[in-house]
Parts: sequence; C-alpha cells; structure tokens
Amino acid sequence: GVLQNNKQQLTITANTQLTNAAGFSNLIIATKNGHPVRLGEVTRVVDSVQTTTTASWYDGTRAIIMAVQRQPDANTVDVVDKVKAMLPSFQDQMPAAAQIKLLNDRSTSIRQAVDDVQFTLLLTIALVVMVIFVFLRRVTATIIPAVAVPISLIATLGAMFLFGFSIDNISLMGLTLAVGLVVDDAIVMLENIFRHMEEDGLSAFDASLKGAREIGFTIISISISLVAVFIPVLLMGGVIGRIFNEFAVVVTVAILASMFVSLTLTPMLCSRLLSVTKADREAHSAGRHDIVTRIYDWLLSFCLRHTFLIFLVFITTAAASVWVIQVSPKGFFPQEDIGQISVTTMARQDISFDAMAKLQGQVASVFSKSPYVDHVAWSAGSGNNALNQGQLFVQLKGKDQRPNIEKVLADLRRQLAGVPGIETYMQPVQNLRLGSRSSASAYQLVVQGLDTKQTDVWAQKLNDAMAADHTKFTDVTSDLQNNALQASLVIDRDKAAQLGIDTDTLRSALYGGFGTDQVSTIFGSADSYEVITELDPKIEWSPEHMLAIQMRTSSGTLVPLGAFARVDRTAGALTINQLGQLPAVTISYNLPQGVSLGDTVTRIDQLKEQIGMPTAISTSFAGTAKTFQDSLANQGLLIGGAILTIYIVLGMLYESFIHPLTILTGLPSAVLGAVVALRFAGMDLSVIAVIGILMLIGIVKKNGIMMVDVALELRRQGMSAKESIHKACLMRFRPIMMTTLAALMGTFPIALGTGAS
Repeated sequence: GVLQNNKQQLTITANTQLTNAAGFSNLIIATKNGHPVRLGEVTRVVDSVQTTTTASWYDGTRAIIMAVQRQPDANTVDVVDKVKAMLPSFQDQMPAAAQIKLLNDRSTSIRQAVDDVQFTLLLTIALVVMVIFVFLRRVTATIIPAVAVPISLIATLGAMFLFGFSIDNISLMGLTLAVGLVVDDAIVMLENIFRHMEEDGLSAFDASLKGAREIGFTIISISISLVAVFIPVLLMGGVIGRIFNEFAVVVTVAILASMFVSLTLTPMLCSRLLSVTKADREAHSAGRHDIVTRIYDWLLSFCLRHTFLIFLVFITTAAASVWVIQVSPKGFFPQEDIGQISVTTMARQDISFDAMAKLQGQVASVFSKSPYVDHVAWSAGSGNNALNQGQLFVQLKGKDQRPNIEKVLADLRRQLAGVPGIETYMQPVQNLRLGSRSSASAYQLVVQGLDTKQTDVWAQKLNDAMAADHTKFTDVTSDLQNNALQASLVIDRDKAAQLGIDTDTLRSALYGGFGTDQVSTIFGSADSYEVITELDPKIEWSPEHMLAIQMRTSSGTLVPLGAFARVDRTAGALTINQLGQLPAVTISYNLPQGVSLGDTVTRIDQLKEQIGMPTAISTSFAGTAKTFQDSLANQGLLIGGAILTIYIVLGMLYESFIHPLTILTGLPSAVLGAVVALRFAGMDLSVIAVIGILMLIGIVKKNGIMMVDVALELRRQGMSAKESIHKACLMRFRPIMMTTLAALMGTFPIALGTGAS
C-alpha cells in the first residue's frame, strides 16, 4: 500500500518474500520448550529444478538442448543464418565454463542439395549443348538452340518470383529436368531450317521464313500437349499435390517460354548466323546418309512390310507394360542420406530414471565409438514421452568418410544388439517428413477398437506377427505400454474410520510425500518458482517403506500407514493413447534393404487374415504410410488423366480422333522400358518415378507429332500413306534423335544419383 500525509507519500514494502532455500530453512515452524524449531532443522531444503527426471548430454557432457523452430512461412536458411549471427552475443553473456555448440543445422543439407543441383544444372546444360554440336558440327548452329536455355530459365525464375516460389529441391529439380525439354522446340526449328538450306539451296533468310512457317504449328502442338501432361499434376490434391504443384508450374512455364523463344528468336538467329557448306549440299543431293540413318531406313522398311507382326508387338508391349506396372514394387519417396539419424530407445516399463539414464549412456557410448559418427546428443527422462523412453540424435561424418546409410545402420544395429536391457530403433532424418504422429520407426500403423482390452490384445498379436517377419519388417515396435508395475494401496476403510483418518487426510499426506504439492511461490523479476514439499527422494523407497509412513489420527496420535492399509503390486498402463476419441495403439516399423513400402502394406493385410483379426478392430496407416496409400490410389488416375488430357488436346489441334491415337502408339513400349529399367536398377515405382513417366509421355508424343505432321502434309501432296510415313520418319529422324538425346542428357546427371542426399 501507500502511506500518505500532507507533505509526502511512502510506498510500503516488507521483507516477507523469501527468494531461496536458505530463506525457507530459517522459517520457524514450531516452538518447543521455549526454543524455536526451524524448518531446516527437521527437513532438507534445497534449491533445485522443476523436473529432476529428465536430463540431456552432448558428447558425454551434461547439456541443455534447445530447439529453434522456424515459422511455416519462413525460410530455413535465412532463419539459421540469423540464429548463428546471434550466438556470439549469447556466448559473451555466459560463464566461461559454459559453451554453446551447434547440434543440428538443417540448413546444411539444404545448402548441399542446392549446390549440388546447381552443379547438375550447369552440367546438364553443357551435355545438351554437346549433343547439338555432335549432330550439327558447327559452333554457330550450336549457339542458336543453346540460347533458348538461359532465356527460358530466366523467364521461369521470373515467374517463380511472381508466384512466390523459393529456390528449393523441388523447383531446382524442375529447372534441371526442363533443360532437356526447352531446347526441343529450338532444335526442331533449327533442324527444319537447316534441312531447307541443304535440300532447296535457300539462303538463310528464305529458309528461316519457310521453315518457321512450316514447323510453327508442330512446335505449338508439341508445347501445348507437353503442358497438358502436367495439368493433372497441377490439379492433384493432398500433400503430394502441394509438393509437386511447384514442380509442375516450373516445368510448364519453362516449356511455354521455350516455345515463344523458338517461334521468334530462333528463326531470327538462323537467318543471321546459320550457313551450309557446298559439301553438305552435295552430300544431301547425292542421297548420302550416315550409317545410323541407313540402318534406321532398313528397319523402318522392314516394319512397314510386316505391319501385322509389328501390330502384335504393339499389343504385346501394351499388355506387358500394364502387367509390369501391376507387379512392380511400389514406393513413396527414395530414402535420403543427409548424415543424421534419429534414435529412440525403450527399456522395461517399471525402470527408474537413474537406471534409464545409465542404459541410455551405454547406447550413446556405442554410437560415440563408431567410426562413422561425428557427434551424439541424447536425453533420458519423461519430457513428452514415458520415463522408459529416451531419444538420441546422431550426426554422422561426411559421405567421403563412411559407407552409405544402409551399411551404417546395419553395422550399428549389430553393435547395439549387445546392449542388454534396452531396445534401440533408428531412422535416418529426412528433409521431407509427413504426418504429425511421432514414433520410434518411420512408418506407422494405427490399431483401434471400441474395447480397450481387445484393442491392446490384437495390437500386440499383430505387432508380434510383424516382428517375426524379418523379410518385410525391421525395428517393429508399438506405443502400447500396459504392463508397468503399480503400487496399489488397498485401504481398510473400517480401520481407517476407527482411527479417525478420512480420505482427504490420506490423499493429502500421500500427495505431499510422493507428488508435487505446491505450498508456496517465489516471485522473481522475470519468472515465478514453485515451492513444493516431498519425502526425501534420496531414500530408497519401497512398498514396505511407504507402509511405515506415520499418519496423524483425529486424536492427534501417529499410526503407521500399514496399520490400516496394504500395498499390492499390480500391472497397469504406463501411457494411454487415443486417436479420434477411440483407444489406439500405433505400431511403427522400418523397411529392410530392398523392400518397398507397397510390399509391407500388402503383407500387413495378409498377417491380419492369418491371425484372424476381428472386424471390430480396425487398422489404418498414419504419417508417411498413409500419404503413400493416398498417392498409390491416385497413381493410375494421374497417368490415365495425363494420357486422356493429351488425347483431348491433340484431338482439338488435329481435329481428328485417329491422329492422337497414332501419336500415342509409342507410349506402351516407352513405359515398359522405363519400368523394366527401374527393376534392373533395384528401384521402386515411387512418386518420383511416376513423375518421370509423365515426362516420358510428353517425350513420346513429341516424337509422334513430328512424324505425323510431316506425313499429313505429304499425304495432302498426293503420296500414299506408306510412302508419306516412310519419308516423314526419315525427314524427322535427325531432330528426333537430337531432342531425345538432349532430354536423355538432361536427366543423366540426376540419374547418376551422386548428389548430396
């Protein structure tokens, strides 16, 4: 309050606020024989922390681990740079014995991936330009289509800026793959102009006018139909749709920009820079072709003579492509190796904090001694998990100092198997992690039912069946913890009533001794601190010790708790989990090397039938596994939608129902080759592979458009169907080979998979 008089006012303060343990120790709690009894004489008063059952270590040294999370719309690299800039000022404010060390920098993998993609992008441009030079053998002719690459990419980057896209792995992958596509239109335009200069002896200017006028519709058809491939991707919903929406926009803008460049800039450059030597014209007029063209001519003639045989081959490849897609192992995203491992440990359900910390230290020691590991941080205690669970974060050495991540995990699993009393589950940290449910392993299966006991029983049976199948599953565990020891206090109510001990007195005494009974609060300038009472935690408490606790009766006498109660050891739930208001058990697992996620989904259905799981118990996938299921259901619709969209667009352009089918006849053999290549490479038919198949569809129809366009023009000039397609194939053989090899070189660096992750 305030003291006021006629001359002044005074603010009233008092020294009633105790600020530390020493102040509370001096409190007088009683007077005996005229002598005060202070709190510190009958109790042990200490300054402590709020939670004593959690602790963290970094490379064997006690530590406080703090995580900095970015906001959803913030840039990871920018946030990391700003945090790093602030660390020196924080270090200056700390004691000399304390150090700040960086444990996990998520921007490192992002920077490495971006640098790698940038190098891949430059390498791709160089390979594409090399392809053009090999075919045309002229520097000036090589420069003309090569100019389309930077201009198209600059236009794409401008569009990305307008759309608010950032430079990330998805957009850079789109830019890299687009390099092999943006030169296609320029190559087709250049080759057609070059052909007129060779065949007709036209000047560069006249050939540019005639060639551009002749090939303009073809380029528009190629570009618009290629954009049509990505329309289903743009319309995809869910998590996958949001991820690849940016990719589809980037590729679409790059293709449209290249179309504009090819229809305007490329003919202009050809009219100024392109030249044909007399020897080239003589060789062309004499009908001299290279050996590759002659071999192609012979094969083409053979196919045109045996149309029924080729039709049977077409039917066979179509059926084979559908069959191979059905039997191919389905995956989600390829596993990344960013040099980080997330580890979850689990011990027996009745373990104490000190015992858990000791076991956790043994596990951390295995990681620390591994030649593959750079740093290890670990924690033990409650936190967000049960007391018998711990977490480790392992930072691996660079890729040049260790084998691949699969070999590292296999070696560590073998070494960790020698640590008794604790189970260890590892999963490599991924840049893209889907789902909000945390688990010990990467993939999650949720078991639910109305009856908790039945849910627990069948979840355990399914967990055991999955754990026994080592060919399909590894690191199988669940969050079911219903076998923890409990000390159940059984009260003899009659005896308690005779002694005058009511329920509230008993509850208050037990909570004050073994709970967190807050009796006061210390208010500081920046925070407040709880003052709690408890029985001395240094005593080795047991049920027998608890029964010896003295309880005050209504008459004021003290009697032991064991006089009217007993302790029974029972099993109870350590954690209780629910999902959607129903009891739930989450089973998590990892994949053995060479096993696809789709195989495990099928195997789980088989195991449910084998154990006879009732219909009252339901299962559903969560996190990454659920997103995989959703994407798997949409894969057929995505590919079918892309083909249908192209057919409609081509039908509108050619005003025909037949010509689009003719253009797309090469699709089955191309898809068959792509899927077979995946099988030989030991890869799954993942979401990334499906996106690749979509791009393959665009390449296939591009080749068909170039041939059909010329064949239709020759038909209008009076040629028969066989003669027109034969001549059209030979005329378009060179540009088809050039564009195909350019697209191949555009994906070759990515296919090598030598990047950061």
